[in-house]
Amino acid sequence: MELRHLRYFSVLAEELHFGRAARRLSISQPPLSVAIRQLEDSVGARLFERNSKEVRLTHAGEALRISARRLLQQAQEAATQARDVATGSAGRLRIGFVGAMLYRGLPPALRAFQAKHPAVRITLNELNSGVQIAELLHDRLDLGFVHTSRMPTELHHRLLLSEPFVCCLPARHPLARKKVVAPADLRDQPFVLFSREASPDYHERILSICADAGFLPEVRHEVRHWLAVVSLVSQGMGVALVPQAMRHSALRGAVFRPLDRAVAQSEAYGVWRTGPPNVLVERLLQGVANAQPATAGPPQGGRASPMGGGESHAAKRSEKPGG
Repeated sequence: MELRHLRYFSVLAEELHFGRAARRLSISQPPLSVAIRQLEDSVGARLFERNSKEVRLTHAGEALRISARRLLQQAQEAATQARDVATGSAGRLRIGFVGAMLYRGLPPALRAFQAKHPAVRITLNELNSGVQIAELLHDRLDLGFVHTSRMPTELHHRLLLSEPFVCCLPARHPLARKKVVAPADLRDQPFVLFSREASPDYHERILSICADAGFLPEVRHEVRHWLAVVSLVSQGMGVALVPQAMRHSALRGAVFRPLDRAVAQSEAYGVWRTGPPNVLVERLLQGVANAQPATAGPPQGGRASPMGGGESHAAKRSEKPGG
C-alpha cells in the first residue's frame, strides 16, 4: 500500500466519479483505475461498487476512507515537521553549559535565538566540561559550552572567546586597595580553586600562573562552579583567580582586580557531535559568538595558554556543525 494509492482513493471517495477525481489529481482516468485496483488487491477487499451510472463506497471502502484521511494527514504533518527541522524553524536543542557562560553572552544569545525560533524547544543543563563531553558522546546533548579543547575525535569544537584571568578578593582584603595585582602578591594567601575533577584544564592553568610567579598556592577550598568560587571569596574564605567575565556576577563582598601581566587565558568552546549538519546548532553558536562582551576576544599579547594542546585555537579550523 502506497501513500499515492491512498491519496487517489481519498479523492475518488470524495468525488465518487472517476472523471472528476482524475481531473483533481491531474492525471488521466486509466492510471486512476489501475491505482484503485492495485489498492483493492493490497487490501484484499472491494472498496467501490461501480457501474455505468454511479460509483459507491462499499462498507470496506467507508472504513478505509476514515483511516486513509488520518494517515494522509499524519504523513503531511511528518513531512512538514521534517522540513521545519531542516530549515531550523522547529526542532529541539539540548544544551549543556559551564556556569561562567551565564556571564559570557549565553542568556542574551538564547533570548534572541528563541525570539527568532519560537517553535524550537530548548533545554539547559549546567554541567562541568567533562560531563558535557560524555553526554554529547551518548547523544544526550546537542551542543555544549566547555572550558577545554581536549576532545575525542567524535566531537568538533570551536573557540568562542578567550579572556584574561583576574584576581578575585574579599572587599576588605588589603590587596583590594590596589588597582592591579601581581600574581606574586598572592603568595601565602589561602586560595579558593576550581576543582581538578570538574575541570582539569582550569585547575592546571591557575596552578601554572602561580608557578610562573614562583610559588604554589595554598589551596584551602576546592569547588565545582565559578559562582561558588566567587561566593566563597566574597565571604572572606580566600582569594582566587577567575575568568574576567565573573566580574559581572555582582556578588556583594567580592572585588576584582586585573593582573599586572599577561598570563594564561580563560577560554570557552562550543562543542558538538560529528554527523549531519544541524542548522540550529550553527545558528546558536553564531549567536553566542556575536553576544560576547566587548572585553572578550582572542588573546591579547603575552604568552599563549600552555594548556591548549595541539588544537588550542579550534576556530582556525572553521568547522561547521556536522562537518
